[in-house]
Amino acid sequence: MKTMRIGLCVAATALPLLGLTGCTTVSETGRKQLILLSPQEETQLGLTSFTQTKKEVPISKDPAANALLQKVGQRIAAVATLPNAQWEFVVFESKEANAFCLPGGKVGVYTGILPITKNEAGLAAVIGHEVAHAAAHHGAERVSEALVLQTGGGILNAGLSKTDPKWQSAAATAYGLGATLGRELPHSRKQESEADLIGLKYMARAGYDPEEAVRFWERFAEVNRQSGGSATPWFLRTHPLDEKRIQQLKAWLPEAKAEYRPR
Repeated sequence: MKTMRIGLCVAATALPLLGLTGCTTVSETGRKQLILLSPQEETQLGLTSFTQTKKEVPISKDPAANALLQKVGQRIAAVATLPNAQWEFVVFESKEANAFCLPGGKVGVYTGILPITKNEAGLAAVIGHEVAHAAAHHGAERVSEALVLQTGGGILNAGLSKTDPKWQSAAATAYGLGATLGRELPHSRKQESEADLIGLKYMARAGYDPEEAVRFWERFAEVNRQSGGSATPWFLRTHPLDEKRIQQLKAWLPEAKAEYRPR
């Protein structure tokens, strides 16, 4: 047990030390974050993943949907704080009500979410959120933290190499659960909230009424409720509860409204 405690302490100590090597700041919120990838590596990661997605998921041929996405995407991208971004906006044919943004500015929107966005401003709420992920380098941050956690696990295994295998297994399980429930999922929810805040500002700066973001998420929450997607316990979610994010957006509205200039 003493050896196990030593191994756990070594692993825990390694995480903040590694964090010192790549600490940056999210420009819109001032939050400190860990980025171990170079800008070139981050961009290449997004490009590779997006290229693969375009091979695997059909691209929509709907001219109206594509034109609307290009219009909204370019307006949001124009106010985003991501220098040298290689913006690309693609509508994918899928019933999934979702959208995503990969490092470097690769944005995908599934046709399944379009009935929920309902209008141009509703789509702007979605694109603002996704572009915010890219501008805040959330993808690179997740990869960096995964590397750190992997390193911590390796150090833990090395520290326990001479102990009883059952203790090694127990420690590995405890470390995995602790990393997931104590760090990965809470951090994912924090990133989502940060993207909500930044995205709200982006859509306001681009000339879209930020109140439309609240209306979109209310519609999304209703669809989610009807589909049974709200049954997962909050602590196992990668995203905040719909009710919480709507409440947060309402609280942030005055700040976003101050930057709203209708077009």
